[in-house]
Amino acid sequence: MSKKNDLNVSKTPKVAVVMGSDSDFAVLKDCIKVLKQFGVEVSASVCSAHRTPDKAAELAKNAEENGFDVIIAGAGKAAHLPGVLAAFTPLPVIGIPIKSSTLDGLDSLLSIVQMPSGIPVATVAINGAENAALLAVQMLSVGYPELRDKMKEYKKKLAKKVEEKNEALQEKVREI
Repeated sequence: MSKKNDLNVSKTPKVAVVMGSDSDFAVLKDCIKVLKQFGVEVSASVCSAHRTPDKAAELAKNAEENGFDVIIAGAGKAAHLPGVLAAFTPLPVIGIPIKSSTLDGLDSLLSIVQMPSGIPVATVAINGAENAALLAVQMLSVGYPELRDKMKEYKKKLAKKVEEKNEALQEKVREI
């Protein structure tokens, strides 16, 4: 293992979940829930790319020093928050486009996914909070082997649920 991985063995993985508005919590609570189920430490905050840009910059600049491994940012409409955070940190940033009333979240999706060269932001589906958390866990599993094991178990459970649904379907088909 590399030195970074050796250092992480005793450290708890930590993710900053940042939302552009407190109204985004309705979506991001699923992200927080999944991260906690995997044993990831979570810090959640409201920070606007436009109304509190200095706070956004400071949050991103200090994220690594504050022990964060990944940042997940949810934003709607112009949805600049994930990109602004990514501009100020070397950490991976995952953007969650929040469905807005104007264009059903398409505006948010396009704002987050169209980042300029050199400032990558991983982007999940509109309101894809659960997948953002799972992607963060997969990223973290590179340095935290216990998360890799938990992810393998999670995927086995997903497969088992599909098999159970298939069995239930087959029973319905037989009854026709």
